[in-house]
Amino acid sequence: MLPDIRLAIVINPALPVGLIANTAGAIAIGLGAKFPALAAHQLTDRQGRTIDISSNLPVPILQADAEVLRSLLLKTLPVGGDRAIVLFPAFARLLHDYREYEATFPGRDLAEEAIDGLGIAGPSKWVKSLTGSLKLLR
Repeated sequence: MLPDIRLAIVINPALPVGLIANTAGAIAIGLGAKFPALAAHQLTDRQGRTIDISSNLPVPILQADAEVLRSLLLKTLPVGGDRAIVLFPAFARLLHDYREYEATFPGRDLAEEAIDGLGIAGPSKWVKSLTGSLKLLR
């Protein structure tokens, strides 16, 4: 596990609730893939039933409109080894096959794209500096 790590997922609150849930879930998978130590653990109850944990850190879901999300994304780049940025651009919803998304992505300019959500993980001070003024999604 990385020392002093913090997570945040930022979602556009204008999305319908189903898309908010989908965006948060997809971003969470990406953060866990970058830093498996966030959840690569199991717990067993007294009856011997074992589960995989969801996260060993809080995962606040914050809100920001598309413009703030784009600005936040551009402030985070480039990403280093101790930091993760997981993006959910709006155009991804139009593509139903990951290979198509992967092929389309290099032709896009993220500074011009609508962003539905963004996941950030890294040193606490860095994450706080980026998300400290954002409100919880309600």
